[in-house]
Amino acid sequence: MDGGDTESSYVSKLTQVTEGEWAGWSWYPGGDPFEDLAGPFYFRIDDQGPVCAFKVEKKHLNGGDFLHGGCFMTFADFSLFVIGRDALQDQHAVTATFNCELVGAAYEGQVIECRGDIVKNTRSMVFVRGLMKVGGETIMSFSSVLKKRGPRRT
Repeated sequence: MDGGDTESSYVSKLTQVTEGEWAGWSWYPGGDPFEDLAGPFYFRIDDQGPVCAFKVEKKHLNGGDFLHGGCFMTFADFSLFVIGRDALQDQHAVTATFNCELVGAAYEGQVIECRGDIVKNTRSMVFVRGLMKVGGETIMSFSSVLKKRGPRRT
């Protein structure tokens, strides 16, 4: 979702899911090849603000049969840009720093949810933090700085 090379052939296509388990949620197929491979990751805006979610599949697991740390971080990175989207508007941005604490586990079939907030929005950076939960229990906390790189080209 954060873009990359502005000359890339990848174009985010904000898509709302209209049926099935994720009806009412949105996602960005085609916008980030790695997230497309790792996801699908979804989001929606409710009365508490943005919430991101995905269901843990076999492909997300490590050798111990629980959520791989890299998947935690990939989903958190996706979530950063959803949480920070109002501050970014039409800005191209990249993840400049990323810090996290893995404090729990998730297993195949569980739904992971992530919420967060913008700590500070400056001219060139957005400071974001979030919590990832499964069944109401926190499994990861994270913070990041998103670097604004200039207007998106359409």
